[in-house]
Amino acid sequence: MAKEFRFPDVGEGITEGEVVRWLVKEGDEIKADQAVAEIETDKAVVEMPSPYAGTVLKLHFKERDLVKVGQVLVTVGERGEEIPEGVPAAAGRGEFRPAAPAAAPAAAARPAGAGTLATPKVRAMAKELGVDVGAVEGTGPGGRVTEDDVRAAGDKAAPAKPAPKVKAKYDLFGSLERIPLRGVRRTTAKKMRESVDHAAHVTHCDEADAATIAARRDKMRAEAEAQGVKLTYLPFIVKALVEALKLHPTLNAALDEDEGEIVVKKYYNIGIAVDVPDGLIVPVVKMADEKSVLEIAAEIQALAKAARERTLDLADLKGGTFSITNVGVIGGDAATPIINYPEVAILATMRIAERARVENGAVVVKTTLPLCLSFDHRVVDGAEAARFTKDLIRFLEALEGP
Repeated sequence: MAKEFRFPDVGEGITEGEVVRWLVKEGDEIKADQAVAEIETDKAVVEMPSPYAGTVLKLHFKERDLVKVGQVLVTVGERGEEIPEGVPAAAGRGEFRPAAPAAAPAAAARPAGAGTLATPKVRAMAKELGVDVGAVEGTGPGGRVTEDDVRAAGDKAAPAKPAPKVKAKYDLFGSLERIPLRGVRRTTAKKMRESVDHAAHVTHCDEADAATIAARRDKMRAEAEAQGVKLTYLPFIVKALVEALKLHPTLNAALDEDEGEIVVKKYYNIGIAVDVPDGLIVPVVKMADEKSVLEIAAEIQALAKAARERTLDLADLKGGTFSITNVGVIGGDAATPIINYPEVAILATMRIAERARVENGAVVVKTTLPLCLSFDHRVVDGAEAARFTKDLIRFLEALEGP
């Protein structure tokens, strides 16, 4: 008997995915737990294993189509078996359309001789067109309803065909290119909108003296390279960040809006925003407080590589308590990052560079690290955010040990 493999709920509030690639074709014999498709879900590409063995009778979506949780991906059965009626196919490339509403039942036909004059042939035509012959005004002799009357009533009752949607390829100033909002870019857009809708964003900026962190990195670089690890400033920032979060726990929290409670996390899972060609992916360094600088560096390197190659496990994207976006690797002195909701704060680390600063009345050149902290003002006050940033700077400037 044919079985329907539906797109499962993979957690984390994911409601849809995009078919990246089919790994089987119609007519193939498959085993139970064999991967049949690669589906791009919430910032990760995952293989979908079929729970059934048998012959692939139908693939219900094309590559690059969007599929909703609960929709049928594949129908599996015995070779030559017909697909049972009621198995929904994809509702058009890249979109999900609900089933058309059932036509309203026609009013009960008037009994013969009840005042409507119409031949059996005309009544049969009215029934076929879904027209209530009793409601049609007859134009024939004695008010008799004719075939033309029924056709005219059918034309009026028929829903107007929607006009074809035309997408302009040009405007008044030149040609246009339309890029589908799909995959990571689509997920990024939804997450950013969700964050802006929920959190009261405020950004606080400050600056750290980067001399200590630079010296520490130079001292440990050879050891890191011997272990195959490229050592950046980011692991040192993570270590200092965790210490600052311990002093300011409300920045390592989430707001339970339904219960009206601030939920403080007693663990430190730091999300690291990774720039990929079509958006941002935020894998999470778990239990960062229990790891050394080199361990954090190795994990960030592995997670970033997996993010760019789209081989991350969904578990790598879960459980974050605070996020960092390292804008400085590209450049810039300030930013206003969007909070990675439902977290309540995110830190943008900017470009470490030599800058002219006034010290003891004299202009000096110092290597500095600008820091921009966005926070949810519903949970964190501005004064608390400033104190947190000052403590973060203190830990960065006095960083010791691995």
